[in-house]
Amino acid sequence: MKEEHNVTGTETDASGKQKKDTRNTGPGRLLIAVYAVFALSATARAGYQIATKFSEAPLAHILSAFAALVYIVATISLAKPGRTWFKVSLAAVLVELVGVLVVGAVSLFDPVAFPHDTVWSLFGRGYGFVPLVLPVLGLLWLNRRRPS
Repeated sequence: MKEEHNVTGTETDASGKQKKDTRNTGPGRLLIAVYAVFALSATARAGYQIATKFSEAPLAHILSAFAALVYIVATISLAKPGRTWFKVSLAAVLVELVGVLVVGAVSLFDPVAFPHDTVWSLFGRGYGFVPLVLPVLGLLWLNRRRPS
């Protein structure tokens, strides 16, 4: 019962019926746009931090780069149709949620561990807590658009 996928974003199920992959339509486009903005801003932040201040807080700057990578993967995978890209999206958003919760908690309870902020420090306080809310919205959207 293999599903086929073509470039138009439709899948053909085992019975030959076509179904539309709708993760990248409607509100999904807004979600992808927000992820793209965070991918760009986190990449710029990490690049600047690593180039100019890496020795002052290597862990924080590596985590900023990791966050940037997660946002890039999430952006691309949310925009791509298909079951495999859905799974990649789910993994990226889950990693993001765990990252923002762990880094947020550690930066709150042990601020010495993070002398410089990351995107996820203090649960994304420097970004209006969007890094905390974004993966929750992403998971809700993915749950509504789960491929059958």
